[in-house]
Amino acid sequence: MSYKEEVLEEVSIKDLLSDSYEIILFNDDHNTFDHVIKTLIKVCKHDNLQAEQCALLVHYTGKCGVKTGSRKELEPLCSKLLDADLTVEIQ
Repeated sequence: MSYKEEVLEEVSIKDLLSDSYEIILFNDDHNTFDHVIKTLIKVCKHDNLQAEQCALLVHYTGKCGVKTGSRKELEPLCSKLLDADLTVEIQ
């Protein structure tokens, strides 16, 4: 009996277990609560309460996950948030 070896693409365990990523919003010293809230409503489709809660969490804890999804779904949203001068990254 012989075995045929195949070279497979290297994939992280996180990628295998889930196609879920998150946009993390970080606190900064120049954006107002109003700007952050309005931007989250416009870009991430948050309702007013959710956007306010995210803004407060960012202010008091330094960061908050604001949107989850696939990397493909999140990249254009992340770009729009960056264009609005928010400090974000996909994790």
